[in-house]
Amino acid sequence: MKKALLVIDLQNGVCKDGKIYNYRNIIENINDQIDQFHLNNDPVIFIQHKDEDLIHGLFEWNLISDLHNNDNDYYIEKIHADSFYKTNLYELLRRLDINRLQICGAQVEYCVDTTIKVAHDLGYQLTMVHNSTTTFDNEYLKANRMINFYENIWNNRFLDFIE
Repeated sequence: MKKALLVIDLQNGVCKDGKIYNYRNIIENINDQIDQFHLNNDPVIFIQHKDEDLIHGLFEWNLISDLHNNDNDYYIEKIHADSFYKTNLYELLRRLDINRLQICGAQVEYCVDTTIKVAHDLGYQLTMVHNSTTTFDNEYLKANRMINFYENIWNNRFLDFIE
């Protein structure tokens, strides 16, 4: 089974100059995954959200500079929390013969959760390394509690956690 790493919305305007929860540890963890996928010649796909605050080509829309992305990676722009909605992600994965996705990125309660559930519904086998997604505190939950909440929902239902 062929796999790809899906890196969701790690953009300047989403991460807010590193103010998103646990930024340094998350980026280090995700870069380790990116490096491993590159070493194994497995595809790495970066998803970038576009809206009225994240305008294509402007600083906020660009990926954070701390990522280990390169020109051989794939880049997909989306307009919805679902990374498959009105994008060529599904076609790209079919062309690359991918049936396993390793997921990471931001924000856990929006684009990461939605993409996981849609990908699961489409039949992809999903995995995640703990400490690979992040978000901000909100009026209901602190970021770390929200991440734990969603990881508990996903675990053994939508994806498997790996080391």
